[in-house]
Amino acid sequence: MGALFGYYAAADDEDAVRAVAREDGQPMGTGYDSFTVKGIDPVVELLPAEVLITGRTADAIKADPRHGHLVGTVADGEVVTLSLTDSFRDSLARVDLKLLGEVAHGWSASGVFSAESDPTGLTGFLEDLAALAQRATVRGHRLYCWIST
Repeated sequence: MGALFGYYAAADDEDAVRAVAREDGQPMGTGYDSFTVKGIDPVVELLPAEVLITGRTADAIKADPRHGHLVGTVADGEVVTLSLTDSFRDSLARVDLKLLGEVAHGWSASGVFSAESDPTGLTGFLEDLAALAQRATVRGHRLYCWIST
């Protein structure tokens, strides 16, 4: 089946863990502003998009303590929760949505995907992530990704 990636907004790191460490029997992310995708890892595969959208270098992003920071694990690591950078959230919240198609073309050509990626699908993902970032910014929330293997 492959890994699933759930991108979501939460108030803080503790709240982000509650989204996946469910004690109520509900699926991960229930009650949180979120969406799920396959094949877009927040640390490796999303990095070129973050570079293109924020204008920060890959090294500067990797040095950011929120980039891929392990927030929590569930079931002996079967699910992990990682943080996205606040600068990425803020840039996504302000991005001109008309530019996301160009970003997707550059991202698809970056070499991070094992096969030729569909820029249209990547554009849709970026649109969803930008909308999530806009809503998170309004609420003062941060962005996270849970990964289920």
